[in-house]
Amino acid sequence: MMFFLEARRIGVWYRSGRQITNALRRVDLTIDEGEFVCLVGPSGCGKTTLLHLIAGFLQPSKGEILLQGARIKGPGSDRAVVMQHPTLMPWMTVYGNVEIGPRARGISASERHKVVDHYLELVGLSEFARRYPYELSGGMQQRVAVARALANDSQVLLMDEPFGALDALTRETMQLELLRIWSLTGKTIIFVTHDVEEAIACGTRVIVLTPRPGRIIMDRTVDFCRSVLADNRGMSSLRTVKSTGEFVAVREQVMGAILGSTDAPNKLRTHAERETAT
Repeated sequence: MMFFLEARRIGVWYRSGRQITNALRRVDLTIDEGEFVCLVGPSGCGKTTLLHLIAGFLQPSKGEILLQGARIKGPGSDRAVVMQHPTLMPWMTVYGNVEIGPRARGISASERHKVVDHYLELVGLSEFARRYPYELSGGMQQRVAVARALANDSQVLLMDEPFGALDALTRETMQLELLRIWSLTGKTIIFVTHDVEEAIACGTRVIVLTPRPGRIIMDRTVDFCRSVLADNRGMSSLRTVKSTGEFVAVREQVMGAILGSTDAPNKLRTHAERETAT
């Protein structure tokens, strides 16, 4: 069976003189197209390393990662990355930043205009197209970064703590925006975060990694994001979902796994159990 994205027996280690540091050990993971998968775990557990492997920025010391059956050997236009800081080109306007991908792919000027306009409208920044990054708030800059990634028409959107530098209110606003964009585009999203509530509220799956060397100890399906989208009350819907008893229970289960709990409830499915079920 061919999965959309598959990590097989991934191991990553670094050598510094005689010292060897294991970042990831025996990571197996499959992701279906259109999923919103969140990676959580303590600092140094290898979340970003795994994301960079999928992006093609790094190569595994052992194992392989396949996208639609083809081994990932380096960066490619089928994967777009959004970092914690927007890394926009300060000398370019918002329009120019979003246009970078389509221009590099050789799309005609008229088609580029349509693509850029579409994604700026999608992230709610149409009226800021001629502004420069320094004229925007942090949340708006991150929206530009998301629009730029989407304009590449990549199959996978890789996000590394994209809202980590934002204040709490802006962060929740961006969570809602991302959920709306995901529902409209159907993109596969792999999202690294330290915020357990963010992972549970936004993802369709939450993957928990152990402290270094990182291994998957929990792979839990969640569906709170669909409740938020169905409710359609914006921030009120998100806050309501996060305050429910069911949400709090899942949050405590995930936190228990991160903290190394040995008495996780039976209804939690481990990664191995999920793979057996599929």
